[in-house]
Amino acid sequence: MTAASAIFEVSADWVHIQFSEVSSFKEVYGFAGNQGVVNLEGIRYRPKGIAPHTLLIYMHPSSTLQLLPMPRAMAERGVHVLCAASRYARNDSALIMENVVVDLGAYMKHARQVWGYKNVVLAGWSGGGSLALYYQQQAENPSVTHTPAGDPCNIIKAGLLPADGFIFQAAHISRAVVLADWIDPSVLDENDPDKRDPSLDLYHPDIKPPYSTVFLRSFRAAQLARIRRRTAWVKQTLEDLRKKSGLEMERGFVTHRTMAEPRFLDASIDPNDRPIGNCFMGKPETVNTGPVGSARFSCLRSWLSQWSIDDTHANGEKCAAGISVPMLALEHSADDAVPQPHTQRIFDAAASSDKTMQCLKGATHYFSGQPEHLALAADSCVQWMQRRRLLS
Repeated sequence: MTAASAIFEVSADWVHIQFSEVSSFKEVYGFAGNQGVVNLEGIRYRPKGIAPHTLLIYMHPSSTLQLLPMPRAMAERGVHVLCAASRYARNDSALIMENVVVDLGAYMKHARQVWGYKNVVLAGWSGGGSLALYYQQQAENPSVTHTPAGDPCNIIKAGLLPADGFIFQAAHISRAVVLADWIDPSVLDENDPDKRDPSLDLYHPDIKPPYSTVFLRSFRAAQLARIRRRTAWVKQTLEDLRKKSGLEMERGFVTHRTMAEPRFLDASIDPNDRPIGNCFMGKPETVNTGPVGSARFSCLRSWLSQWSIDDTHANGEKCAAGISVPMLALEHSADDAVPQPHTQRIFDAAASSDKTMQCLKGATHYFSGQPEHLALAADSCVQWMQRRRLLS
């Protein structure tokens, strides 16, 4: 497969979408969610000379994706692209996945009813994969009426419009699943991260890869146990606040040491072409103690919605079983963020009768310094869309 012959000039337009929503307390910093109104921002890439027939939407729960190479590469190949930000852009401490689904629905409705796109394809990249699957499942068969914390949500009455196709690329099963694989099980006291069990400390000098099957079994069980202890504390704290019937309705907290993934240090675990000793955020040991680790800062309701493996609705495997549109699953064989088995698991779980999986050999998560791999990925997506007549 070769690079596309035509590369289009691309313009970038700022997008603002606003809709009314009433909440019991303010959960979004600043103007994004204020006084009963939700404000969303995005960037739409439009290839010069191409009519608005098909739109490809990239959305991540908490990130803005317009600086990623893939959306721009798709636009340069003649595809209209929207990089959509949720109300929680760049701050996931209070993020509720159910609200992000509603946000994505607002973009989808705007794309069809205001811009007039006939076809819309969802592209789930990285953490956007489980979000997009959750959205498409609920758009096809809406069923979620409450968040995992028990609060009413607006998914059913939002009138979600389903996409016509689905691309799952360099994406994981869910934020909750990766946190369960990444969290440091050696922490004995959530309020004092220096109190640790050395036998479960992945970075202890006496624990070195390759790791034995016995060690990994014990390590994974301890990770899940820590997640569940944290979740039990969250639920109890939320219950205590509700029993008080006062004005305190939420609480923020810190979860220390959340990057202890054996895969990043041991090439024998789910082998692929990923670099060993590093991850997408840097040195795993440094990330483990740093300020930007997954779930480092969270609120009670947010933990249950996006980080609790037993409670989140945004589990990609479960959601994939409820989608019917054509799906393309792209695995990056040198991905230093997404665990190697995740793409195959989503592909196997998807109920779509038309589904395709492709592995991009040597591709890293962000295509850093890999223009050839980026071109191959973009061409693969364009040709897949053309074969299904999703592009004019």
